[in-house]
Amino acid sequence: MDDLHGKVALVTGASRGIGRAIAQALAEAGADVAVNYFSRDKEAQETLALVAGAGRRGIPVQADVSNSSEISEMIGAVECGLGPVQILVNNAGIAIRKSLEEVSEQDWDRVLAVNLKSAFLLIQAVFQGMCRSGWGRIVNISSTAAQTGGITAPPYVASKAGLWGLSHSYAAQLMTCGITVNTVAPALIETDMVREIEAKPDLIPIGRFGGAEEVADAVLMLVRNGYITGQTINVNGGLYFS
Repeated sequence: MDDLHGKVALVTGASRGIGRAIAQALAEAGADVAVNYFSRDKEAQETLALVAGAGRRGIPVQADVSNSSEISEMIGAVECGLGPVQILVNNAGIAIRKSLEEVSEQDWDRVLAVNLKSAFLLIQAVFQGMCRSGWGRIVNISSTAAQTGGITAPPYVASKAGLWGLSHSYAAQLMTCGITVNTVAPALIETDMVREIEAKPDLIPIGRFGGAEEVADAVLMLVRNGYITGQTINVNGGLYFS
């Protein structure tokens, strides 16, 4: 199990919810953390306070992760402020809940850009540096919706399923560089997103929503372990058995 002290992590969508829990867990394990956010500056500062409370360095990096030029600026800011990115967690995501008749082409484009295209852009931006150092960890946050169809609109489900193929491709091609690429697929986790789509905990066989820290535990295990790659870790309360 790798020691994370001194490693530099970038967590997207880390101002709240699952992203915040992952940023905190990585800091508590010894990593310095760049906290990406889109618009929630106050919440991002709260996440940074948790990183500092764990005794680690942290910086805020505002960016729209579906925009390649903003990603380039963000990676430059992380390298200047903390160092090269060695741990990448692609967590940023949006969901819509509309009927099939209501879903538009614009909905499709935006959800796929934020949830899937962003992961491609970010991996492309950091994997060469990871290869040069001989060590890297990439974790993509998918969803049980990719396995079950979920309760959200098709663009969300398609984007989360796409992360699996993306992870498999990079895992196969980067393993000789010392880089692992994996996916974590949570079910309904008690976050603002789940509250916004008005999901009910009785949908989960175990009888409750998951906790963001339970997803963070799975991410931390993958980051520490150099022998697991190309895998999907399900954190779903029994909603889907793989």
